[in-house]
Amino acid sequence: MSDPTPIYPAGLILAGRRVVVVGGGQVAQRRIPPLLAAGALVTVVSPHVTPAIEGLVGELAWVERAFEPADLDGAWYVVVATRDRAVNDAVSAAAEERRIFCVRSDDATAATAWTPAVGRHESVTVAVFGNRDPRRSMAVRDAVVDGLQSGAITGRSGRERVAGVTLVGGGPGDPELVTVAGRKALMAADVVVADRLAPRELLAELPPDVEVIDVAKLPRGRAAGQDEINRTMVERARAGQAVVRFKGGDSYVFGRGFEEVLACQEAGVPVRVIPGLTTPVTVPGLAGIPVTHRGVAHEFTVVSGHLPPGHADSLVDWDALARLRGTVVLLMAVENAPAIADALLAGGRAAETPVAVVCDGSMPTQRTVVTTLTDLAGALVRADVRPPAIIVIGDVVGVALGQAGTSSAAPTA
Repeated sequence: MSDPTPIYPAGLILAGRRVVVVGGGQVAQRRIPPLLAAGALVTVVSPHVTPAIEGLVGELAWVERAFEPADLDGAWYVVVATRDRAVNDAVSAAAEERRIFCVRSDDATAATAWTPAVGRHESVTVAVFGNRDPRRSMAVRDAVVDGLQSGAITGRSGRERVAGVTLVGGGPGDPELVTVAGRKALMAADVVVADRLAPRELLAELPPDVEVIDVAKLPRGRAAGQDEINRTMVERARAGQAVVRFKGGDSYVFGRGFEEVLACQEAGVPVRVIPGLTTPVTVPGLAGIPVTHRGVAHEFTVVSGHLPPGHADSLVDWDALARLRGTVVLLMAVENAPAIADALLAGGRAAETPVAVVCDGSMPTQRTVVTTLTDLAGALVRADVRPPAIIVIGDVVGVALGQAGTSSAAPTA
């Protein structure tokens, strides 16, 4: 098939430049993460957005209303991602008037820019335009990336779908840290059931016919219940679809992964698990902190901090934990960290015990706050720490980073 529209491929440098995304649905949800990863200053204009996009507010700006032409003032690039042709045409017209390149999700022939199929390997970015044939673009991209990974261009020509459910742990957040098996499962999926903390940039690389079901869990906000997640996975698998349950970290470490496995087994649905790099080990490692070190810590304990000490539903023996000499790694503990610190101190842990709080582990915004157990509560306030963050308590922090002050560090992967 010939292409009547010649294109001029170029790589855009959008860091620090304003990009407007009109629309707040699934298509916008896929397009936003690569823009954020490129450093763009993203503004979303839409009366409604998905929970995953809402969870990104702070990294992006959300204008909670219908589009107005003035929304494009000062923009360098526009992505149109609504289902309303009239709105899309209005955005295109406003972009044309302002000489801003505009991508359209509904009609590439009416756009002034196209989004390629993108893949990455180490320092190489592969972008493929396939004459508006997404499947062909994806196949060529995958072939090139596979060839780069193997040392020879001998990639696959398509995707192999197998009905059932695959639980994929996405690692700490950096898309480069997902396993090869996990990436292959995503590319072979019909449906991806994704959490907010799953590496979101990978969703932008999925073929356009892959349905993404957003089950984002916002802190104290909207969330899809576990029963509903289980029901969705089982129903889609029974309908003959390849379902990937995609989440951050590892599915079996505070990820409710085994609950999902049991739900599939009880329904007679084939299920497999692809482990992910677990955050309580990888995130401290990326911050330069070993969870064990010869002569310093012979054990480490991973604890969920979503319930405070003394809560009726808590299963943690905080007194016993305080008596251990090794490393304690807290997940989901930012809100309850002051109470946890008090419990450890009351149980006998030394007040000067070093503590590191690693925020946004593996992401470009990663930073580490270093303090002591007795000053943990104050340090969280002074550094304005918000989830997601992992708290590491123990002498390994002092060995690796020292015991005082606040430092910011870019991820090493």
